[in-house]
Amino acid sequence: MLKKSFALLGLLLLAAIAYLALWPVPVKPVVWSAPADPGYTGAFAVNDQLAHLNMIDLGREEGPEHIAIGPDGKLYTTVLSGNILRMNPDGSAQEAFVNTGGRVLGFDFDAAGNLIAADAIKGLLSVSPTKQITVLTHQVDGQPIRYADGVVVARGSGTMYFTDASTRFSPAEWGGTFEASVLDILEQSATGRVLAYDPATKTTRVVARGLAFANGIALSADEKSLFVAETGKYRVWKISTDARDLDAAAGINPQAAVLLDNLPGYPDNLMRGLDGKIWVGLVKPRNPTIDKLADKPFLRSVTMRLPRALWPVPRAYGHVVAFNEDGKVLASLQDATGAYPETTAVTETRERLYVQSLHAKGLGWLKR
Repeated sequence: MLKKSFALLGLLLLAAIAYLALWPVPVKPVVWSAPADPGYTGAFAVNDQLAHLNMIDLGREEGPEHIAIGPDGKLYTTVLSGNILRMNPDGSAQEAFVNTGGRVLGFDFDAAGNLIAADAIKGLLSVSPTKQITVLTHQVDGQPIRYADGVVVARGSGTMYFTDASTRFSPAEWGGTFEASVLDILEQSATGRVLAYDPATKTTRVVARGLAFANGIALSADEKSLFVAETGKYRVWKISTDARDLDAAAGINPQAAVLLDNLPGYPDNLMRGLDGKIWVGLVKPRNPTIDKLADKPFLRSVTMRLPRALWPVPRAYGHVVAFNEDGKVLASLQDATGAYPETTAVTETRERLYVQSLHAKGLGWLKR
């Protein structure tokens, strides 16, 4: 009887080993080099300036991922349900302006007052003031745009610059935006792109590629450069708007340079603030386990075979940062409790700092 029990235990152990080693997973991890984490030091020294946010109740909605003040003076924000909410700047008179049927992660307004939306499911959209939705582009060079993420409209030319976070993992196919982002960052195949749509010719081109989850995007004051968050490698790039099919993974290039490197968390949205500031949210802090697995692709595959509760997901930590066009950090607001989850950026007005979030139940703000 004892021998049978040991035999059964041995079979179960072999089955578990075989499962962890061989069971198919959606990712094909590659080796990459994670820089040593400097931690919360220097310009990023620990503080509690993001704690005790004022809150605007959004009812049943959640995830005010992106916030902007429209040409009509109203505050607009995107939420998980697919709605784009519109309200007064104090949060009153809330309404669902439109529902795209997807998940808008970033948006801007063009000169005609149309809301230009990067919808992770639908592609690049235009929403007129009368709520008419038009798909501007959903492919480039015959290939689909799988994960439209951030967008900014050039005031001078009208060109719409936007990010395609991953050409490998589409939120429509992999359970949502957060799930698809985890797969892409775990794999590190760096298929993210920066794209440009010309409304005059209705054409789309690749500005840059080779980014490990291309995320937030903003324009320089002279509109000659783009700032792009590369979430998977903890950094922010400065890329020329004139670049064409630039490979960010190829190394030194006169049209592209890393502006902020080795950040203490994963950078998300980028938003122009006042007085030359650019705001970025660090949606999650870095995790030592994830960095240690950078050069161990097999173990990252094994991770995918574990129950989700055992994945090395970083802890909650609220953090937004302001910097200038030279890469100097001007502000670092933190909340170590992570009470306001997944801070993605800040929208700055003369009166308030509105804090964006991927999963918060309300809209947080601070007096400026």
